[in-house]
Formats: sequence, C-alpha cells, structure tokens
Amino acid sequence: MKIKYLLSVIAIVAITKDSFAQYSQDAIRFSTFQTGSTSRIKAIGNAGTAIGGDLTSISGNPAGLGFFTHSEVSLTPEYNGSKINSSFFGQPGSANRNDVNMSNAAVVLYQQLNTTHKDKSKGWLSINYGAGYSRTNNFYENVAYGGTNQTSSISDYYAGIAKREVSQYGSVNPNGLDGWAYDHILIDNFGPASNPDSYSSTVNVPVRQLAGITRTGGQSEFNLSFGANYSNKLYVGLGLAITDIRYNSHARFTENGNAVITNGGNPVDFASTFAQDQSTKGSGFNAKLGIIYKPVQAVRLGFVFTSPTFYNIDDSYSEGLATQYTGGKSYSNVSDPYQLSYNLRTPLKLAGGAAVFIGKYGFISGDVEYIDYTTTHLSSNDSYTADGDNSDIKSLYRSTVNLHVGAEINVNSLVYLRGGYSQQGNPIKDLGSDIKTVSGGIGVHFGAYFIDATYARVTGNQTIFPYEVGATSPFADLKKTNNNAFLTLGYRF
Repeated sequence: MKIKYLLSVIAIVAITKDSFAQYSQDAIRFSTFQTGSTSRIKAIGNAGTAIGGDLTSISGNPAGLGFFTHSEVSLTPEYNGSKINSSFFGQPGSANRNDVNMSNAAVVLYQQLNTTHKDKSKGWLSINYGAGYSRTNNFYENVAYGGTNQTSSISDYYAGIAKREVSQYGSVNPNGLDGWAYDHILIDNFGPASNPDSYSSTVNVPVRQLAGITRTGGQSEFNLSFGANYSNKLYVGLGLAITDIRYNSHARFTENGNAVITNGGNPVDFASTFAQDQSTKGSGFNAKLGIIYKPVQAVRLGFVFTSPTFYNIDDSYSEGLATQYTGGKSYSNVSDPYQLSYNLRTPLKLAGGAAVFIGKYGFISGDVEYIDYTTTHLSSNDSYTADGDNSDIKSLYRSTVNLHVGAEINVNSLVYLRGGYSQQGNPIKDLGSDIKTVSGGIGVHFGAYFIDATYARVTGNQTIFPYEVGATSPFADLKKTNNNAFLTLGYRF
C-alpha cells in the first residue's frame, strides 16, 4: 500500500480536525508520559520534585535518593477504572473498562560515607543507589459513540479519496479504500472515469453511524539512579531510564442506511463497516539530572532536568471494509499489514518544586513542569518521509505547563493523611482540555513496614473526528473519567 494513501485514510482515529496523519498523533501520544511514583507521591498530586526520601526519586528527581539513611524496597499495584461518556450530534453514549497493572516497583541501597571525619554532618555523607520499574502512561480505554448523521456519510470521505487518486494517478486505487468503496458501490463515477469530479457517494442521508474503539497498552521505564548527600544541605542525583511502549488500537466504524446502486433504481438498505487495527511497539532511553537544596531546615527546593527520550518504534497497521446489502450482495476487503519502523524524539522536560516542612506535623509541596510539544520530532528514513508530520506537530501542538500541589499531615507516629491536585496541560492548540487529577490517601507505618493507599480521580475532555469532509465533518465530544487506586507495600532494612 502506498504510504501517502495509508496516511490519508487514518482519519477515523484522528484526534484533531486538521491533522489526519497517524504518526504525528502517535508522536504526541507517546510524549505525554508522566513521572512514575509510589502511592504516597500520587496522593500529594505527584508534587515530589523537592520531597526526597521516597522511592519515587528513582524515576523522578534522583537527587531525592540522597535523603535515605537506610535501604528500602516497595511494590505498588494499581487499579484503573475508565469511563468515557460521548456525545455525537447531541446523542449520548458511554463505554467502560477496568484493568489491574503494576504501577511501581523499586529498591534503594544505602551507602554511608565520611566515616573517618570528626564532624559526621559535613562533607559527602552518603551515596545511595536505586533501581525501579514505573508505569508512566496508560492507554487502556474503550470508546463508543454513535447516532443519526443528517449531513454526511463516510462514503463522502471515500469519494474525496477517489477524487484525489484520480487527479494524481488517473484512476482509483484498486487496493485502497477508494477502490474498495467503488467496488462496494458506496461511491460511483457519474461521468467519465478519468474525471475526478465524477466521483461521489451513492448513499442517501441521513445515515445511522456507530463507532467503537478499543485501546490497550502503556508506557513504562526501568530506572537506574544514584543520589548523594553533601552536608545535609545539597543533594545531587543522576538517573538513566530504559523506556518501553506498547500500544494497540482496534477501531470499527459502522454505517447503516440506503444507497442507490443502480441507475434509476430504488434505494437499497445496507450496512458497511470500516475496520482499522494498529499495533505499535518501541523502546528508548532518557537521562535525568536532579538537585535538591535546603536553604533552611524547613525548606527544600528541587529541580530536575529530563532529557528527550529517544525511541525506535515499530508500527503495524491494517484496515478492512465490509458491506452487506439487504437481500443482495456482500463485499469484503482486508489489507495486508503495513509495517514501518521509525525514530521518535520526545520533548525534554524541566521541573522545579518547593516543599515546606512544618515541624513534625507534615509538609506542603508544589511543582511546576514545562514541556514544549512542538519540539517532538520524527526522523525520516528510506520508507517514510517525516516532513509532513513534523510540520503538523509544529502547527497543531504547543508548549504546556503542568502543575502539582499536595500536602501530608502526620496524625501521629503511625498514620499519615495526604491530599493533592495536579493539572496536565493540553498539548493540542484548539481542542480538548487539560487533564485534572484530584487525589487523596493514607499511610500507615509500623516498625520497618509501611502501607500507603491512594485514590485518584482523573478527568479530561477530547474531541475526535471519525472522518474529514470539510465543514460538515462529524465529531464526537468525549468526557473521560478515570477512577484509579494504588497500594504501596514497603519494607525498610
């Protein structure tokens, strides 16, 4: 299948009205990963840049490893409950999904230094090493929307492809979506076959349309980090992350209506389904450099630089079209998988934070992160020219600021209460919304063991366009809600 054709038909899973190229959308999708963390840091809105002394430091600010005065290990499983309410031409729909995953697993090893100096609080006091796994992005969701479309049919979209094909190549593509739609009599040439303007839909509106999308997978990191403590005043750290992507999407767009498939004939009822399947795998790496400084004992200031992540990605895409006429013929076409390998560079991230400790009663923490999504870059190769996708990234996306705030209260020596809020900036210029998270949790510490539990409610809006036909392009508004729970089990030794 020609690469230019593949990119023209991916619109059904597009997330913006003006960009229908698969790879620019995936590039942004894979660039919106978050810092993996324990239940404790998730409960305070992921505002952990300046905290230190938590296993999140391995994947977050590695300077925080310098605060440890003992070795520690923990596991954090998570429950994800996704619900998406949709509106399509004012007609409601919904879809749910529930999944369990491993969110975080980490260990830090404490190594004391400066054992020969008289003043044990001066100089390099310790260097601690950490290793951990973190889940940084979750793709699990089901999307469903549908209703009566009074203005267009997806066959109008097929006809648009046919016009472009005939204009450029002199005929429809027999192995492409326009050629399939022509064979299925969803479009026809009402004039010379060599004239692009002859092609139009045979379908009468209104039509009944129904879309269903199932997505699975996620992003994760395996981190190796170290952090050092200088005079209980300055903490520095460095980390390396090996990253992984797994993303699968199965989309079906079904249309029911009637079409005039013979000259002067009566309309015939039909049902037609356009299917798309995508499987993407990738691996990469990034580095983190962090600092935490205590100007006074009660205040901690943190900064972390996260380099771009450099990915090598393998993508496989296939599609099919099936049409059944009532009391008549049925048609079916399925493409061979189109496979492509390409390189992706995600944006760098800058994060700064501050934490104020109020004696033995707890602390308040806040973080600010800056990410410029227009710097996301796809690399061309012998099979793929990335210029169009990179242009889309610069024109359709933007830089964002992410905010995190939270607090922890020490109820007593055993029980800790936590709460937080975070807002992840929307990378798309004109559609959708920021992602907002409200979280709360409790921690119980007894001896060398600890348990932390957190609930987080994540909300956001998205607009998707199943196909592009100009001003009458249909769209669905999605209201997404995730109810997530995390449980950290830990041990100090």
